[in-house]
Amino acid sequence: MLISILAMGSRGDVQPYVALGAGLLARGFRVRVACPQPYRGLVEAVGLEYAALPGDPRAALATQQGQAWLAANNPIAFTRRLVQLGRPDMERVLEALTAACDDADAIVYGPLGFVGFHVGQARGVPTALAQLQPTEPTRAFPSFTVPVRSLGPLGNKLSHRLLEQVGWQLLRTPVNRWRHERLGLAALPLAGPWPVLRRGANPVLYAYSPTVLPRPTDWPPHVHVTGYWFLDPEPGWTPPNDLASFLAAGPPPVYVGLGSMVWRDEARAWQAIRAALRQAGVRAVITGAPPGLEDDAVHVAGEAPHGWLFPQMAAVVHHGGAGTTAAGLRAGLPTVVCPFFADQPLWGRRVHALGAGPPPVPARRLSTARLAQALTQAVRDPAMRQRAAALGARLRAEDGVGQAAEIIERWLDHARR
Repeated sequence: MLISILAMGSRGDVQPYVALGAGLLARGFRVRVACPQPYRGLVEAVGLEYAALPGDPRAALATQQGQAWLAANNPIAFTRRLVQLGRPDMERVLEALTAACDDADAIVYGPLGFVGFHVGQARGVPTALAQLQPTEPTRAFPSFTVPVRSLGPLGNKLSHRLLEQVGWQLLRTPVNRWRHERLGLAALPLAGPWPVLRRGANPVLYAYSPTVLPRPTDWPPHVHVTGYWFLDPEPGWTPPNDLASFLAAGPPPVYVGLGSMVWRDEARAWQAIRAALRQAGVRAVITGAPPGLEDDAVHVAGEAPHGWLFPQMAAVVHHGGAGTTAAGLRAGLPTVVCPFFADQPLWGRRVHALGAGPPPVPARRLSTARLAQALTQAVRDPAMRQRAAALGARLRAEDGVGQAAEIIERWLDHARR
């Protein structure tokens, strides 16, 4: 069977789906991953088929519309600005995602790959929703787009419904037009696809650990929290000589990396980070930084697999993306989260609540003093280091890819009967 996996977004969004694809490949499935061109090598390195999607996520975030999305602080602004960001490429993306599913026997799609649901309807193909952040309505916590811990049980549940409906109403007209013209399907009603998705015929998979965010008791049985989907470094991967030399030249450094996030004033932000590292008195490996920050205590590196790099660090500082958060916690490291938007504040709050890191330092309020204080606590607080190490041991004992692949295999066996 051919399973098409639709993975939109940055590298941190795409990599867990590649890990899932590798797990399905090991079980005998043929797997195709559709994702943006910059991540083609990631897909093909583990033996999966690649389908191209247009766009470069990091370049998109650097635009005025991308910066407006990063500044969104409520469900309506988050969804409206996301739609505005994607509108210029919408027709090309819809077509590319549809083509990636052309001969698929099953489709696994992320939230931005929602085409999978509609193609499955048109062709009678089983589909499964797979996500890195929780969106299933629950009374336990609010939508990740809400910048508070709780709105109360009813408010929490309504916030998830609001996010769904805002997104659907903004997309309803172009998506229904595409459903009719490309797939020959009738238009969906005002309520959108959610009533069909909630019938429970197809699984919903959440690729994070229940140790980090417990599964709410009010979720239905077809919604699964599987554990993280990790993609380990290729066997035999070796670091560049300059990185290896820096690591060997002193005590374990801290890692600083902000994934695909882009500041309005990049130079000023990185200088504040560099000053905080000096004030905290720590060595650092930085990724994604502009030239000019290196000295004897700071190494600016190219890409290095987190699964290889993080176990050699003393702590990690990052934006709170789901994948980077998972990698840092799995390594058992104290974590300083500097969230920008979306689900990043949620993971920052969870890290702090678990005692594995200081309170988040939001990117828009980042300063040398705030970051230096957080770094000092992460590196020198023995209780925090002990809690982070214990959490890492628990996460290393989980097999999120294996559990997700087993759920998918059982589901497809049942669908074929």
